[in-house]
Amino acid sequence: MSAALHSQPPLMRQWQRFNRLPGGRYLFGRMLGLVVPYAATIRPDVLNLEPGHARMRLREYRGVRNHLSSIHATALITLAETTANLAMSTGQPSQGRWIVTGMDSDFLKKARGTIIAECRVEPQDWSVAQDVQGRVELRDAGGALVMLARPRWRIGPV
Repeated sequence: MSAALHSQPPLMRQWQRFNRLPGGRYLFGRMLGLVVPYAATIRPDVLNLEPGHARMRLREYRGVRNHLSSIHATALITLAETTANLAMSTGQPSQGRWIVTGMDSDFLKKARGTIIAECRVEPQDWSVAQDVQGRVELRDAGGALVMLARPRWRIGPV
């Protein structure tokens, strides 16, 4: 195995291993659900992971709908948080740690159908404890922005 692969965060190594396999994205998503059980409640699909970037999909089904026949705000928040945390984890060094300290969100439109969440996180200095904010955009199949989330993390060395 190459030195570059060993220097990657464990999450990225797992993604690259699974992503090469037929059905690997599905298996990676199920593994994610075992590690983060609450995230599994919305059955998200991990579409792409790369350093500082995560892209996930939520397909609408009865279990995530509200009384207005749209996707419930809690399901959208779960999707946003999971996407953001994956993006943050892709840059986490072995001696770094983080915790979510908050999240602001704006619901801009009823969410229906398939929703794509995307988050990009800039490289961080993990050697010093600090607060970091991210941005997650959730869009419907037509590309309309249905929710904007701004997660906050406290990151730093172990």
